[in-house]
Amino acid sequence: MAQERTGVATLKGNPITLVGNEVKVGDKAPDFTVNKNLLEQATLADYAGKVKLISVVPSLDTGVCDAQTRRFNEEAAKLGDNVVVLTISVDLPFAQARWCGAAGIDKVITLSDYKNHSFGLAYGVLIKEIHLLMRSTFVLDANDTVQYVEYLSEMTEHPNYENAIEAVKKLV
Repeated sequence: MAQERTGVATLKGNPITLVGNEVKVGDKAPDFTVNKNLLEQATLADYAGKVKLISVVPSLDTGVCDAQTRRFNEEAAKLGDNVVVLTISVDLPFAQARWCGAAGIDKVITLSDYKNHSFGLAYGVLIKEIHLLMRSTFVLDANDTVQYVEYLSEMTEHPNYENAIEAVKKLV
């Protein structure tokens, strides 16, 4: 049974429960299986050898998630070929593709955790009450060791973009 963490996060001030183990700096990054589209899946191994900035959002169709993904897309262009920026949500792959097309997102790779919440459970960001992912950011080095973690305590707030980007820049 997955660990449940209470008292660590809210949605508009209301307490929510995060399911899964908390990931910490220095941990070996947990593997996961997410969807690139309805039929094609991706795992951590698909991005082996690259520095990974993982941006986790509840839904691309909300204001903060939209802004977060656009910001990391802008930054991704400046980080070089040894860095991959992944945005993970439970939005269906169709919705992610539509949103990226409309928003002109071309550097960030969107991945969907809709099918079995593999990422959400592995990284401790699955929200029990609404089955969305809690806003968070993770930076993994090329050997899949966690170098930076930010779990937001309030879902509607923005992550610390500068700290996440700085963590990536230290690794390239």
